[in-house]
Amino acid sequence: MARKPRALRRQVTLWLVAYAALISLAVFVHGYIVNEQAEQLTWHSLLKSELDHFVQRSAEDPDYHWTDSRTVQLFGDDEDSPPPPAYAGLQPGLHDGIAYEGRDKVLLVQDVNGRRLVLALDITELQQHENRLGLWMVASNLLAIVLLGLLVGWGMGRVVKPLSEMAERIRGLQPDCPGQRVALDPRASSEQTVITEALNDYLGRNDQFVQRERAFINSASHELRTPIAVIDGASELGLAQDDVPAPVRHQLLRIRQTASGVEQLLALLLVLAKDPARLARSSDEVRLDQLLPEIVADHRHLSADKDLRIVLQAQVPARLFAPVTILQAAIGNLLRNAIENSDRGTIHIALSAPATVRIEDPGHGMSPEEISAIYARMARGDQGGRVAGIGLDLIGRLCEHLGWTLSFESVEGRGTIASLDLSSSLVEENAVPERAL
Repeated sequence: MARKPRALRRQVTLWLVAYAALISLAVFVHGYIVNEQAEQLTWHSLLKSELDHFVQRSAEDPDYHWTDSRTVQLFGDDEDSPPPPAYAGLQPGLHDGIAYEGRDKVLLVQDVNGRRLVLALDITELQQHENRLGLWMVASNLLAIVLLGLLVGWGMGRVVKPLSEMAERIRGLQPDCPGQRVALDPRASSEQTVITEALNDYLGRNDQFVQRERAFINSASHELRTPIAVIDGASELGLAQDDVPAPVRHQLLRIRQTASGVEQLLALLLVLAKDPARLARSSDEVRLDQLLPEIVADHRHLSADKDLRIVLQAQVPARLFAPVTILQAAIGNLLRNAIENSDRGTIHIALSAPATVRIEDPGHGMSPEEISAIYARMARGDQGGRVAGIGLDLIGRLCEHLGWTLSFESVEGRGTIASLDLSSSLVEENAVPERAL
């Protein structure tokens, strides 16, 4: 399954939101690192000055004693206030984020005259305030990112809207209507103006190309049908003579059959040149179960010189709305292919539900490589195939053009089965087909 392309508006919005989130994260991490470094310097400077002051006063006055406050405590200045066991393993220096008795402490450990002094600063309230401030910063960043995403999405919607409207106008172009152009919005940007002008220039050149192609097809159709009709009429007139020698009569028959085949080939090529929707003009309601016996009867003479039988098996009723001549050509050439590639045996033709014609020949069969080669040529539009008349490749392209499905299955040495699924042209019960105007 092909991956659905993402909208430009969504992609740009997601990228900008992701960019804003990364910038916010980088600023937050940078601020956190700077704050931690500043705190370390502040605590060290503050506690160091207090501890140096105490050491200096103690040296000047042996009877001087430290007085603890609510937030600052000194341990180790005398035997009555030894450092708590939780502080005993700390090395000299500053220690931040030490939990003691449910409070957050900053400790400065220093050895003075053989004594270990620990100056503790309670920063619980400050830490709580800092945590609240951090949460507010995270929340404000998230809110800013969400607002940015909404603003960018709204802005991108306004930017992309003219492109979407232009895409809708392009989608509304009809292939069979010449002279169409894409209207330019007065509020269009310079980039959209360039795109619109380039597209309109392409549409103009495409109209000229289509006009030349249609003129060529109409001219070729007329110029080719005339000599074909002359050849067919002349051969029919020659065959009507009673005194025509047998060898000449045989050649006249070949000329007439060849002319008929060329006329049929021309009709198929003209069908391929038309839009499938316009083919409804030349379509009729057809009883496929009644048409199949006529096709078999028209091709039975091809097996006259071979030990071949053509058996039309039981059929199911099927009503189609399709071009009759094209239907006859498609099924007829599959039958011709089966006859020309078989020497003896029985060719079975069946019509199964809902509308699938199945032709099984007793030929030598095709290998998987040969079947793959046929499908590849059908996809590329190459000419060639196993049939002497109209090639399987052309029949395959014609079926694809009309929405029909042509498939082959074969067991090498046992024959080939060609299946033509015509269900896309089925007429629903009690439905009346409408011709296109």
